[in-house]
Amino acid sequence: MRGHCILSHGFESGPDATKVTALAEVAGRLGWSHERPDYTDLDARRDAGELGDVPARLERLLGLARAAAARGPLLLAGSSLGAWISGRVSLEVPVAGLFLLAPPTRMQDSSGKQAPPMDAAPVPVSIVHGWRDELIPAERVVEWAGPRNARLLLVDDDHRLGGHVRDCAAAFEALLQSLDG
Repeated sequence: MRGHCILSHGFESGPDATKVTALAEVAGRLGWSHERPDYTDLDARRDAGELGDVPARLERLLGLARAAAARGPLLLAGSSLGAWISGRVSLEVPVAGLFLLAPPTRMQDSSGKQAPPMDAAPVPVSIVHGWRDELIPAERVVEWAGPRNARLLLVDDDHRLGGHVRDCAAAFEALLQSLDG
């Protein structure tokens, strides 16, 4: 195997979601092992907040990432909240790269409580984001991506990126191939 990918789904989604399934297919075809953690139990914990139990999501990914990084190269990928936790975990575990779909560069709940801004290790980053994202303005993502020299694909789509799953898979493939050479 060339390395291992951990593919984190978004809030109120699941490990069999269309985008993470497409990414898993690409990873397997290119010789990367992969896993898709299930955070649905944590997302359902409304007592922990509007976005479920985000600290527990972080801890779950952190444990998986530490174990995987001990075995070899690791790439973290995530959609929406999965992108946010992937970026945060990359600060604590060595990763070869990050692949982020519709990343929330800033998050707050309806009461106005702010989560820490999205951050990430200085590694190759590739992002796909929708110009019409109703939750995360494209301008925020452009602003976040610039100082990191991230690859950024902006598409005519909304937060779910449902019309651009193939484009997401192609961008993921390009990132994995760039890490091989």
